[in-house]
Order: sequence, then C-alpha cells, then structure tokens
Amino acid sequence: MTRPTEIIVVPHTHWDREWYEPFQRFRLRLVALLDDVFDRMAHDPRQRFTLDGQLAAVDDYLEVRPERREQVIELVRAGRLSVGPWQILLDEFLCSGENIVRNLERGLTRSADLGGAMPVGYLPDMFGHIAQMPQILAGAGLAHACVFRGVPERVHQHAFAWQAPDGTTVRTQYLPGGYGNAAGLMEDAAQVTRRAGDLADRLAGWRPAGDDTPVLAMYGTDHAAPAPDAPDLLATADLDGTRLRLGTLAEYFATQPATVDGLPVVRGELRSHARANILPGVISVRAHLKQAMNRAERRVERYAEPLAALNHDGSVQRFLDMAWTRLIDASCHDSVTGCGCDETAEQVAARLAEADQLGRAVCDLVGARLAAAVPRDGHLLFNPAPAARTALVRLDVEVPAEGGVALADAAGRSVAAQVLDRSRTVLADDVVPAADLPAVLTRVHGRELYGQEVTAWSVSPEDATLTFQVARHGDPAFDVEDVRLALAAAPADRWRVRILAAPRATVAALVDVPPLGHAAVRPAPLPATATPASDPVTVAGRGLDNGLLRVDVAEDGTLALSTPDGVTVDGVGRIVDGGDVGDSYNYAPPAADELVDKPRAVRTVVRHDGPLVAVLDVVREYRWPVAADVDAGSRAVDREPITVTTRVELRRGEPFVRLRVEFDNRCDDHRVRLHLPLPSPADTSYAEGQFAVVARGLTAEGGGGEVPLPTFPANGFVAAGGPDGALAVLLTQPTEYELTDSGRELAVTVLRSIGMLSRNRHALRDEPAGPQLPTPEAQCRGARSVELAVLPYRGAWHEAGVLAAAEAYRHELLAFPGTADPGAALPAPAVGLSVDGPGVALTSVRDRAGRTEVRLVAQTPADTTAVLGGATVRGAWRADLLGRAGEPLAVDGDGLVRLPLRAWEIATVQLDLS
Repeated sequence: MTRPTEIIVVPHTHWDREWYEPFQRFRLRLVALLDDVFDRMAHDPRQRFTLDGQLAAVDDYLEVRPERREQVIELVRAGRLSVGPWQILLDEFLCSGENIVRNLERGLTRSADLGGAMPVGYLPDMFGHIAQMPQILAGAGLAHACVFRGVPERVHQHAFAWQAPDGTTVRTQYLPGGYGNAAGLMEDAAQVTRRAGDLADRLAGWRPAGDDTPVLAMYGTDHAAPAPDAPDLLATADLDGTRLRLGTLAEYFATQPATVDGLPVVRGELRSHARANILPGVISVRAHLKQAMNRAERRVERYAEPLAALNHDGSVQRFLDMAWTRLIDASCHDSVTGCGCDETAEQVAARLAEADQLGRAVCDLVGARLAAAVPRDGHLLFNPAPAARTALVRLDVEVPAEGGVALADAAGRSVAAQVLDRSRTVLADDVVPAADLPAVLTRVHGRELYGQEVTAWSVSPEDATLTFQVARHGDPAFDVEDVRLALAAAPADRWRVRILAAPRATVAALVDVPPLGHAAVRPAPLPATATPASDPVTVAGRGLDNGLLRVDVAEDGTLALSTPDGVTVDGVGRIVDGGDVGDSYNYAPPAADELVDKPRAVRTVVRHDGPLVAVLDVVREYRWPVAADVDAGSRAVDREPITVTTRVELRRGEPFVRLRVEFDNRCDDHRVRLHLPLPSPADTSYAEGQFAVVARGLTAEGGGGEVPLPTFPANGFVAAGGPDGALAVLLTQPTEYELTDSGRELAVTVLRSIGMLSRNRHALRDEPAGPQLPTPEAQCRGARSVELAVLPYRGAWHEAGVLAAAEAYRHELLAFPGTADPGAALPAPAVGLSVDGPGVALTSVRDRAGRTEVRLVAQTPADTTAVLGGATVRGAWRADLLGRAGEPLAVDGDGLVRLPLRAWEIATVQLDLS
C-alpha cells in the first residue's frame, strides 16, 4: 500500500435544510455560517468551499443576504465556491422520477445564474440510491457521481462504474468513511501532521495499483464550517512524498478521468448495508407524508401539466412553477422521509398540501375553460392516461326522483350508469314566526340559497307556506324582493318555510374517453325498456364477481381471490399488529413481541351491489396493546379495542380488486402490516420505483452497522409469485414491503407508530442516527388509511398487464361540470396525445417554449418502440433530459412518431401540436 502523492482536501458543510429543528431555525444557523465563510474567502484567496451540492442552501442564504449575491457569483466563477447541481438533496425513493429530473433541472438552471454548477452528481447522504440515477445524471450532462451510502461490499476501491438498467454508466466516486472522512483533520493544530498521515494511510487502501491520481478527503460535517485558518493549518502538515491542498469538489473531479475503463461495475440500485447504514425505516414512518407527496405529484405531473400543455394554456405556468417548488422542497432527504422533529413534519405536510392545491387550481381553471362548451347538465371528462379507456367515473347529476338514471355521450349513445347515492331533496322544513321572515330571507344571496340557486318559489296564503325550489343552476330573473312583496300581501302569524332541492344522485358511469383527451356525457331520458348490463359485477352473499376476478370474504375477514385461468389464493388481507420500539430510522421489535392477527369479531356490509361497481365493507374488531415498554422490551398488558374496516371494491372490466384499509389508531409503539399470501412461493420481488422496475431477493447485504432487514420501497406496484400464479399490489404511495415466510407472503406496511426521532440504544442499529428527541406526533394517532389494489396474474409481470393495471388504478378520470346553455349539444370527443408500445410508460407531459414535451420510459426488459400520435403532430424532435432539442424525428403519413427505445431507456420527445 503506497501513500498517494496528492490529497485534495475539500472544505464543505453538509446542510440538512430541516431535520431535528425546523427550516427557519436551521436557516438562522446557515446565514451565520455562510457570513463567516464568505468573509474569510473575501480576505484569503486560498480559501475554498463546497456548498453541499444543493442550490437551496444558496437560495435560502441570499433571500436573507441579497447584498451578497455578486460576491457569490464572483466566487463561483473563480472556481473557489462549488454550488449545485441539485436544487435540493433529495430522498430518491420517496419521490417520483419526474420530481428527481425537475430537481436537477432547476438546480442546474439556478446554478448557471450564479456562475455555473459543479459538474458532479453529488449524493452524499441519501439513504440509498435508485437504479436509474446514472441515466439521469448522464442525461443531464454529468459524467461523475459521488456517493456514500448503499455501496455494496464487493467495491474495494474509490471509483467504480455505476450502470443504470439501460446500460448507461457513469464514473462514481465512493467516499470511504462518508462525507466527513477528514472532519477531524484540523481540530488540533499540533496533531495535523499525524492525522494527515493517518488519513493518507486510510485512503491509500482504496487506491488500485497504478492509480496515481489525487485522493479525495472530505473536510466537513453536518451544519459546520471549516476552521478559519484551514489553509495555514494544512500548510503545517509535513508528509514525506504527499502533498495536501485545499480544493473544491469540482477541482478534485477535474483531476479524475471521465472513463469507466477497468473499473468494477455495479449495476442498478445501491441499497446495500455493507459499508454504511441506509436507515430503511424512513420508508414507512409518518406514512401520511408519503401519501401526500404521491398525491400532489400525480396531481401536478399527470393532470395539471398535461391539461395546460395539451390545451396550450400558458396562463397557469406560474402556478405550476410554484407547485414544483413545493414538491422539490418536500423531497429533501430529511423532509418527506419523516425522520425530523414534529415541527418539520408539519411544515412538510403544509408544503405538500399547497402543491396539491396549486395542481387542483390549475386543473379547475383549465378544465372550466374546456367545460364552457358543455351544457350545464353535463360533464366533461379528462383522461390522464395516454391510451383510450373505458373507465368508471363518479358524477353528481340531476336525476328522476325515483328509479334509475340514464346518461348519453355526444353521439347519443347510451352510457352505462349506476346510482350510488341520492342527495337530500328537503334541505329545510321549518315553522317560524312572521317576525323572523326578514331574517330567513337574508339567507338568500342574489339567487344563491344553501349552496344552490333558486329555480322557483311560491307563497301559499291558504296554509301560510313559503317554498323555495333550488338546483345547481337557477332562474336568472329571480329577485328576492318579489318574495318580500308577496309575503307582505299575505299576512300570517307563523309561516312554514320549505327549501326543496331538485333530485340529484352520485352516479357511477362507464365512459369511453380518448387518450389524454376528453369526452362529455349528460343525463338522458330513461329508455322504456332497460337493457341488462353486459359483464356485470355481481354480489352474492360475501362474494363479488366481475367475470375477470372473483373475491370471497372468509370467516376471518381475509379474502380469497380466483381468476378464470386458475390463479387462486386465500388469506389475502390478514392484518398483523406487532410492537415497534425503534425510531424514525429503523424498525425494532420488542425482545418479547406479541403479534395480534386474529380478529375477535368479523362482519360484512354490502354498500353497492353492481352492475358497474360492487362494494362491501369487511369490519374486523381487534384488541391491540396500547403501547410498548421500551426498557423492558415488551408490549403493554392493557388493550385498546380497534376496528379495522377494509373496503373491498370490484369494478366492471378491471382484473384487480381495490382495497381501502382504515382504522382509528389509538395505540403507540407498534407496526401494522397487511399480509398477502402468494399463489406460488417467490424468491424475487419486482418493485416499480423511479423510471424502473427493480428485482430484489429475500435478503439484504449487511455489515454497515445495522441489521439488514429485507424491507424495500415500491412506488407504483410490487409483484411476486411463481409458476402457479403471482400477485401484484398496485400502489398509490411509496410503500414499504417485504417477502416473508420464505417467500410465501408479501407484507405491506400500513403504519409504523414511533415516539422518538432516533434512539441512542437501538436493537438493530449500532449507533444513533440523530439526536434522541421525542416525536409524539410520529405515533400517528387518529384516523389512518391506506389504499391499494391486488391483481392476481399468471406469467411474467411485464407480459401480464401489470404495468397497464397500475397506470389505470392510479389515474382516475377527472370530471368538470359543464356551464353552457342547457340546450347546447355535447362537444365531440377530442384526442390529446396517444402513446403506445409494449412496456412504454408515460411520466410527464409539459409545455416547453411552445412545444409539447413528453417523457417516456421503456419499463420493460426488452427493447421496444414507442408510437406517439395526436390530433395533429406537425413535427417531432428528440431532446435531452433538460429539454434541449436535438435530432428531428420522422412523422409518418398517419401523423405518428415511431421511437425505438432500449430496454429501460428514459426518452424525452418534443412535439409540435399547434
């Protein structure tokens, strides 16, 4: 082992934007730290500083110190200060792939405004890394990555070739000892030489034979600045044959080759525990934050942006920009993870709520403009999927007082419908003294009354009755003054006041809608003879059947599933409650755990019985221990009665069953999991994440200070099974899962209820992951729920329609009420954009300088071809990940663009749809 001839020491800070203190309190410390650093750099040209790879720290600082902006630009341009390339250091597994791209895009753009980004995919403290990160970095023009956690044990040198599933490879620097491996180098002036020698010896072990490039030493730690006199202290180091110099991370990587020749190859995600803990419990703690993140991302990515882009509505762009700001900020690796203090979690939840609200506002605005052509008794329906669909949508429509309901589309064809619920028609029926009538009439605002509009009114002197009839749309000629005059002409001591609403109902309708386009429906006269629904959903006893899937409720409340091709499985949906004396980073069962999985009572209630949708509730009653005794390592003797309701929903034409599990959590220190036995045992699971589907086994590689539990994250779905069949669990949020019982069951975590940010003593982790601070809100008391769907199938996941089922499950039709005159005709269906091809998934549609930009992923292990089309495709271009247009693509005579894709390739295409 030979010492390196040069060590580049990189002064830096790792800045957790919010963590065990909320954002603004940490920002106070950031401003003080950077004031000091920038003052030193102004007076000493030897000083160097790397600002953690995230522009957010610069933005947070300059918002308070705008007068420092020119100094920051000068330092960046001089190469003494490294900023970017990220906007924020994210958790890669808890946000969408598109969120990751927008984060990098925004960071690079903002860095360019300040003099240029550090050309390195710096990922110092993420809790593992996604499989497609090399392709994302390369697509943004970054040739290097730099990582700490998740690197497997087989890597024994400082650089390796990290390869994405599509084959894209980037040279990757591993940080032995982490991003603070030289943090103590200059703590004691008298020890600099000795510590420098120890550092040189440690780092030398990571250099392969013949490597004479400089070695990287990271001088910094969390929320700390380097020593003020670091250049002088470093100059005192006297190492024979080794030079130490200060530099930025960018300066270090300028000394490294960009090639991967001869380097060991690591393919796919980095989630090994071998060299550092990856703290997998953050996937399941504060699950409501994960739900909120995914809900807001889908609202913005798959509804708001496509609606605005395909309808060329640039007026909402600022709203979309604000939504992305909040989504990116929330993706921070100590934010959406939920491993911060309660105040941090509250702020993250508020940020995500705002992102969702902004997305809804854009949908409402654009949708209302489209629905202006739809008569006010009808609805416009938007399909966010890139393929034509016949999908169920819930509509609020005016209906006959009794009996069924009929709907029709623009061509006059009947649309299948089912009444789910009827609204009240008597909104008020009161007897009031005549003296109170003026007060009653003040409830009328213009023509609005009780949230509806007055369509007619009457005064009956014979029985002293005042009646208002209201509906969604009222009589423009109505004037409440006419009512006052009529009452004055008919004196009585007491009056009966009635407010009667037009009959309305919530209706399930099965509607055909074009790809990324819209169609309209409206109520129609009931036919004289009802036509039986084809392929109806039926309910018989405790069983549901739609011809594609049969679901039966067992005596214990679990489900038996069977398909026409012979895939069967029993016991689906078993609830297992166990103790958890861990913290926000790692699960830990009590030494004497007590699992509760058998209900004390079970009942079922049928809510809807078809023919389009059938719903029943499975109500199970349990008694769960109220808490755990952390010190004793056991669960409490006292029990709390808990009712768990599983709503089971089966729709016509869907091969999967939808489940919603909900309960009122009144217990602490526990974990609740939903168990799903597999039709066949499996040794591999397949989980969709960020632009990829990742295969994982029954175990995880350990060695880095925590017990490597084989719990993993999934985003869109997780699937597993064998020759006798498999199950896919379709998801609406990032979710923790595990193959248990030697691959016979899939366990999905519904809730982790914990009361400590980190525990100093943890049964499954060697050292604290943060301060030992109480987090009572992380016990997640109150109403809790999770939604998912279960799809039994036969064969390989990528050949059995799992991807299409996940797309359909996650993206419901969006309905907008019409506002045109009731006599207007329904507008014809309109195609927005179609995307076809085996395994091709759509992740985003946005406006890019007047062109419609589409992001696609080949979510398949085989090469494929994407076929894009629309109402009018006038031109098409390939673009890189940042939207820079490249080669033109051919548009054939049918207006279609055919784009060959490598397996797992992320592709960006820009279209002229004007």
